[in-house]
Amino acid sequence: MARTDDDAWDLASGVGSTATWVAAGRALATKQPDPLINDPYADALVKAVGLDFCNRMADGALDFGADPRLDKRRICERIAVRTRFFDDFFIEAGGAGIRQAVIVASGLDTRAYRLDWAAGTVVFEIDQPQVIEFKTATLADLGAAPTAERRTVSVDLRGDWPEALRANGFDPARPAAWIAEGLLMYLPPDAQDRLLDSIAALSAPGSRLATDDIDAAVMSGDWARQLAERSRRAGSDIDATGLFYSGERTSARDYLSAHGWRVSVLSIADAYAANGFAPPDHELAAVAGPGYLTAMLGR
Repeated sequence: MARTDDDAWDLASGVGSTATWVAAGRALATKQPDPLINDPYADALVKAVGLDFCNRMADGALDFGADPRLDKRRICERIAVRTRFFDDFFIEAGGAGIRQAVIVASGLDTRAYRLDWAAGTVVFEIDQPQVIEFKTATLADLGAAPTAERRTVSVDLRGDWPEALRANGFDPARPAAWIAEGLLMYLPPDAQDRLLDSIAALSAPGSRLATDDIDAAVMSGDWARQLAERSRRAGSDIDATGLFYSGERTSARDYLSAHGWRVSVLSIADAYAANGFAPPDHELAAVAGPGYLTAMLGR
């Protein structure tokens, strides 16, 4: 089913299920004999959502047949590269003195609970009310406690989330570190630009942003159908082909560069190499785009 501007979802349906899918990858990578990352809460969150496909992914029980490109190790490497990039971004921002961290469309992100935050850091999580409530309650039942001051901003990104963020104590006069992990590809082109404009309007000089560097040409290709077919063979009923908006869009790197940000991009090959992994050599690598983007405003 094609996306619409007023569609609805939760963590078990539509585009919201991708947050559960990614958390299942983190759970799987955490469970390996030589763990590539450590997310001690991912498995419980995935199981609480209850999607069979994601449960089996978290347990390493998916069968992709004879496709060596989707074996367990490669899935774990991909999620480890992504997770480490955004983890390191926040740690480096804290080391530079930034004490406001904003996770846009936070989903099942557990960084507020598992990262070693600099003293005085406030972590703002923005997502729909039912997503925030579900994660907060599930982690509370586990006895988990945030490792920084966590402030939740329960609002749909299609609403006035900047005002909701300010109302929860965000200070636009102080630098902030923002992440939009695995988000831009699910936004309409104009909504992507509005989101970046809103982040810029709320960002003091020295603020930083990290996101996926998505190639519009790749998104218009055939990778979504191929991903959906492989997932269906493993038992998923998530239709990846219906999750994305088509149409011409400006890449985040070009848009940010034109609006006063200093942008750098880490290629997928370099990101894998930095983690000691051989780079992926297949079309599904396009899910992460050409690389990972970091940007700094006004310095």
